[in-house]
Amino acid sequence: MTFRIDDTDRKILTELQRDASRSLDEIARAVGSSKTPVWNRIRKLREAGVIRQHTVLLDAEALGFEATFFVLIRTSEHEADWQARFLATLKARPEVQEAHRLAGDIDYILKVRVPNARAYDAFYQALIGEVRIYNVTALLSMEEIKASLALPL
Repeated sequence: MTFRIDDTDRKILTELQRDASRSLDEIARAVGSSKTPVWNRIRKLREAGVIRQHTVLLDAEALGFEATFFVLIRTSEHEADWQARFLATLKARPEVQEAHRLAGDIDYILKVRVPNARAYDAFYQALIGEVRIYNVTALLSMEEIKASLALPL
């Protein structure tokens, strides 16, 4: 079942994406409403699963995570037990910020955030020790030009 959102919901979601730590009063003022209706809409958006969680964004470089690798994985294994083991391995590795299954020649792409190349190698060795992988290509990001979690509402 699809949850329908209107323009006011979109405004609220845009404001929450901008900074969810602001008070309800501030968000209500920004969207041209009052506190109680905004709170009720946010509650309904949570219940519908439109809002999944509230979190904070940390500065990775300030915390020593200076290297981002995009890891392209090709596998010759496509059985359900291999895939379950592979997915469990990825979920258990905090270095993996994103993982996507792809259409085309590459089976998976991972976004891996680590302090440096040596830490990436440790991640790589652990990964291939856990699951059999046909081919791995790692691409080091030289510069993050744009990063956003905000959806274009």
